[in-house]
Amino acid sequence: MKPVVVVILATLGLLANQPVAAESSWWEQGKALLKGISNSDSTGTLSQQEIADGLREALRVGTTNVVEQLGQTNGYYNDPQAHIPLPESLASARDTLAKVGMSDSLDDLELRLNRAAEKAAPKARSMFIDAIKNMSLDDVKQIYNGPEDAATRYFQRQMSQPLTAEFTPVVNNSLSQVGAIQTYDNVMSRYEEIPFVPDIKANLSQHVVEHAIRAIFEYLAVEEAAIRENPAKRTTALLQKVFSR
Repeated sequence: MKPVVVVILATLGLLANQPVAAESSWWEQGKALLKGISNSDSTGTLSQQEIADGLREALRVGTTNVVEQLGQTNGYYNDPQAHIPLPESLASARDTLAKVGMSDSLDDLELRLNRAAEKAAPKARSMFIDAIKNMSLDDVKQIYNGPEDAATRYFQRQMSQPLTAEFTPVVNNSLSQVGAIQTYDNVMSRYEEIPFVPDIKANLSQHVVEHAIRAIFEYLAVEEAAIRENPAKRTTALLQKVFSR
């Protein structure tokens, strides 16, 4: 697993030293704290609000790192988990296109589809930050009490449609900027010269958007499950305060 991804949400693990059920996991301890403490902090005990803010901060750090990783050059292309393949219709016609010397063009198109996603990925950061800010205390409790991908499911509910709407124009522009449209048009022009071949036209923008967003959520789900057991990494002052007591 890549080092930059390991930090994703792992920052929450610092609850292990809290004086609650020492034999249980830190995640269970966090749940117990949220159930057992009041919203006041007059006795020096962490409040529910502080625990909730700690979770939000960990999610902010985690989602930011996911977006930054995928948004760098080769963030999608060189990552087997995130890599965007050719649309199925084009891939199925690879042998036919190879006969007219278009194999290299297909490889080039696949690279450019991934480049378009890499350009679009940074747009997701502010949207995740807004979704995290809007989390209620009930949302935080449901994430602690939910399945291993509870936070990821929360983001999917809140963000799938807005992300698609935000990504689509960016990807459309990126596809032009990185030369994917021109490469696709060249491939299709040569393909259509071949007699008796089936239609293989593809919606490149929709294909890239769907795969780009899916990769973001898949990374979040993997890391969310891992951080329930992994030791935490103190990355901000808030996390040190909340999860190092």
